[in-house]
Amino acid sequence: MNDAWLSTFRCPKSHLPLVREGDLLTCPHAGTSYPIVNGIPRLAGETYVASFGRQWNRYDVARDEEDESVFQVKTGLAAESLRGLKVLDAGCGGGRYSLLAAKHGAHVLGVDLSDAVEKAAAICAPYPEATIVQADLLNLPLEDDAFDVAFSIGVMHHSPDPRRAFAEVARRVKPGGHLAVWLYRKNTAPQEWLNSALRALTTRLPARVLEPLCVAMGGVGSLPGLNRTLNKVANFSNHPDWTLRVCDNFDWYAPKYQSHHTIDELKSWFVEEGYIDLVALPPMRTGRVYDWAYDHNLVIGSGVNVAGTRRR
Repeated sequence: MNDAWLSTFRCPKSHLPLVREGDLLTCPHAGTSYPIVNGIPRLAGETYVASFGRQWNRYDVARDEEDESVFQVKTGLAAESLRGLKVLDAGCGGGRYSLLAAKHGAHVLGVDLSDAVEKAAAICAPYPEATIVQADLLNLPLEDDAFDVAFSIGVMHHSPDPRRAFAEVARRVKPGGHLAVWLYRKNTAPQEWLNSALRALTTRLPARVLEPLCVAMGGVGSLPGLNRTLNKVANFSNHPDWTLRVCDNFDWYAPKYQSHHTIDELKSWFVEEGYIDLVALPPMRTGRVYDWAYDHNLVIGSGVNVAGTRRR
């Protein structure tokens, strides 16, 4: 933990500043204390995202070149533009984008509710300006107006209350600061019905059963033809990297919560939280057929992606 972040932390109960006492963060006002374990402040309550800890701790998913391009597409920012800025990675998972920001000289705070913070802290350890915190986006234990940039890539839709998670993150951005959010897109009614039926089963399966199924889907995702047609009916990843295919599949079928959204809905959240200059960011993939399918909400697992500036 980098103690430079201490003044930014807030007690999850009182929302007042915390004091460090050895390996504890204490709140004199609420009489509460929170441990620092393996250098990670543990400011979370009950976790509802256990599957992500298993997923990100078992697999290495950081891919330097790909992460650079994905980050720029999904935030509207080049990673090198983060140098010297205070950056919030809201839902950092295994830490791939916290690592990217740290490599480019950002003062980055990665927040995640799951045990994936262990992997995130490990890969960010060479960069002292990066700190990882275990905390809940629904009760973000951070000072308001603290960050120049915040981003949340594929996280809030796994919360029981995505709108509240959005508001919590949005308030932590300074006036004039940049916020980017990527959420799962709402697909056509038949796709939504089928997905709900499948997930009603898969979310009840133990990981030891679900993971081999995700591995099998990873194999189907490598088959030419099927990997670009069948996955428009039921979702499975066709990412070129096998490890990332398996993780994508587990990421879709394991979590307890999963919500899908429209671009207009996400834009309305930005407006309601006082953001201006909104930009709907386009997907990384393109092409005549893909663009048509994307515009008609047929691409399962695709996103709605908006960036904006907080009004001064």
